[in-house]
Formats: sequence, C-alpha cells, structure tokens
Amino acid sequence: MKRMMDNKTVVTAVLAALIGMPAFAGNPDRAGSAGATQLLINPWARSSGWGLANTASLRGVEAMFGNVAGLSQVRKTEVAFSNTQWLSGSGVTINTVGVGQKVGSSGVIGITATVMGFGDLEVTTYDTPEGGRGTFSPSLANIGLAYSKSFSNSIHGGILVRSISEAISNVRSSGIAFDAGIHYVTGPKDNVHFGIALKNVGPAMRFAGDGLSVQGILTTGSDQLTLEHRSASAELPSLLNIGFGYDYHLNDMHRLTFSGTFISNSFTKDQGIIGVEYAFRKMFHLRGGYMFEGGINSDEDRTTVLTGPSAGLSVDLPFGSEKESVIALDYGYQTTNPFSGVHSLGIRISL
Repeated sequence: MKRMMDNKTVVTAVLAALIGMPAFAGNPDRAGSAGATQLLINPWARSSGWGLANTASLRGVEAMFGNVAGLSQVRKTEVAFSNTQWLSGSGVTINTVGVGQKVGSSGVIGITATVMGFGDLEVTTYDTPEGGRGTFSPSLANIGLAYSKSFSNSIHGGILVRSISEAISNVRSSGIAFDAGIHYVTGPKDNVHFGIALKNVGPAMRFAGDGLSVQGILTTGSDQLTLEHRSASAELPSLLNIGFGYDYHLNDMHRLTFSGTFISNSFTKDQGIIGVEYAFRKMFHLRGGYMFEGGINSDEDRTTVLTGPSAGLSVDLPFGSEKESVIALDYGYQTTNPFSGVHSLGIRISL
C-alpha cells in the first residue's frame, strides 16, 4: 500500500511539472539559428534503429543521450561503443563511447564522449577560392558526466552535465548543457513505461579566436591595428521528450514492445516517433520506427534530411557462470534524402 501511495505521489508530481513547465512549441522560423545542433544527433546504434521511439524504456549507457534516467538500469558495469556513418557518402563519421558503473545499492555514475570527424577539407580564402593552400579538419566533441538513481522499483531519475567544444585552427567555441530525466514503470510485469526528459539546457555559445580578427594600418600613420569581430551568440537546441512504452509478452520466448515519443523542439518543428520491437529469447531483437514531422513527405516542405523510416537489429550473447553478463552487437539505419542514409554499428558489454 505504501509503495502504491509513493508511486501515485511521484506520478502526480510529474504531471504537475508537465503542466507548469513552460511550453516548448516547434518554431521552424528559428531553424538554423541554434548552436551546437550536433547535440540533436543520436549517435547510438541500438536506439537509432527505431528512431529513438523508446525514450520511455531506454536502459544502460545509451540512455545518456535519450533519457538519462535509464542509466540507473546498469546492473554492475557497462561499456558501449558506436560508430555512425552520418549521411553516408558525405564523409562525416561519429564515434561515441560510454561507461556506466554501479555505485551503492541504487546509483549509477556514467561518462560518455562523442567526437565527429569530417575528414580533410580544402582551405579556401577570398583570394584563393579554388583552394590549393592545404587542408584543415574541424573538431566537434562533447563529454557528458551523469548520475542516475533508482528511487524504487518503479521510479528512476537522473541528471547529466555535458561540455561542448567546436573548433577549427583559429576559431573556437565552448559551452555547457544540462539534461534531466525520469522513468516511471508500472504494470503487472513492469511492462508499462513512461518517461520524460528535458535536454540541452544551458547558456548561449559564441565563437572567438584569431580567425575573427582583421589587421590594418591607420590612415593617419604607419601604426598597425588589429580589429576583432564579435560573433553573434547562439542558443542551445533545447527540447522536451515525452515517451510511452508497452511490453507485450506473448510467452517466455517472445516479446513485442510498442513505443512512442513526442519531441517538442525549441528551434525546429515538433516530431512524433512510433516504433515496435520484437525480441526472441532476449537474445535476438528486430525493430523499426517512423518519425512524423510537418512536411516530411514532401521534398518541397521537408526541413530535415531524415525522411521518416528507421530499422535495426541486435544480437545479445549472454556469458559468465550465471549467464547474466551480456555482449551485444547492434545495427541501426535511418533513411535520408539526399545521401544514402545513416548507418550505425555498435558493441556493448554489460557485466
């Protein structure tokens, strides 16, 4: 009885927070004005297979992107790595690594790092637009530190702080972002999932460096003067995720999970994602999803490179004396236009 009362209290508090929270309305008129938009790219293979429809049931290290509350489900230690070919054919790659470690009886500390690579780009200037002056490579990276805790069998919450870095050789910008999330699990077999996450909240970012400086000579003399242009600041692409999931157990060997996520973006159109996953003996997983957004089916009105469908699969291989440790291989694919889609391949070891 006490647990039921506690759960009702938490659910009431969450709903009250939702009602009282300032509304995030999709605002396509502000598209392109946000900074650090790489924070919107899901770098993990497992969850990208159904378009991040599973924000309400994310578990382990991957949860540090979609909903940090799911980090609390790390059993002892979990290590994951994922490589994403972003917009295959463009030469952009994303490498992500994450580690989660159980601390105490119900807490988990996690750290994650993501690096984007663009290859070698030709240096062009106003005087030499054709290049020929060498190459450069931009650097985009972020590192996140998270803590998540299970307050009961039904309530899980977490927070994350993420440092952001963007740079070329003579211009640099850095910032900091905060995430927070909560999971609520209920049902006769803990098969009903509800989740909410607030992501990418932090101060605006601004570029600075020698690349924004201009040297000249005063007309009244021979003294040289250096002038620095101040770049405009850019806000972070804050968003709110609200997710729901339901596990339907056909029997001990087969499971179907239906999930949905609503994403309220502060700088672009709002999105709705639905997905389904089939699991066989908790070892083989096949999943797919579809993302809805205003104008996504029209080449003229679509404002995202993603075209909606996604698919993926995973193989979880248990090992150890009690078969509770797992090594998993994950693959995820998202369709795009132009380019040849987004391909993600990951590996995860859970002890």
